[in-house]
Amino acid sequence: MTLDIKESNGTITGILNGRLDTAASAQFSRDIQPLLDNADKHIVLDCNALEFISSSGLRLFLSLRKQSIAKGGNVTIKGVSPEVKQVFTITGFYSLFSFE
Repeated sequence: MTLDIKESNGTITGILNGRLDTAASAQFSRDIQPLLDNADKHIVLDCNALEFISSSGLRLFLSLRKQSIAKGGNVTIKGVSPEVKQVFTITGFYSLFSFE
């Protein structure tokens, strides 16, 4: 699991690649710190290359959303595969995020 972070025109984009499973969640929780630090801005999580997300990964997405709301920012998720979308839907997280 890798996370590349880019900034352009006031938008912070986190590009996820690989499997965000329980094993990768510990590292991902450290990798998203720049996103948490910029939670007052518009954050886009680009999930085009995200193959899988576990409940641990969902928890981290929710944490980012919570920080963003508290700081006046917002989080948009784009490019989710049907499999990843199904995980968001089954867990009820789909209604918590904006999707592109």
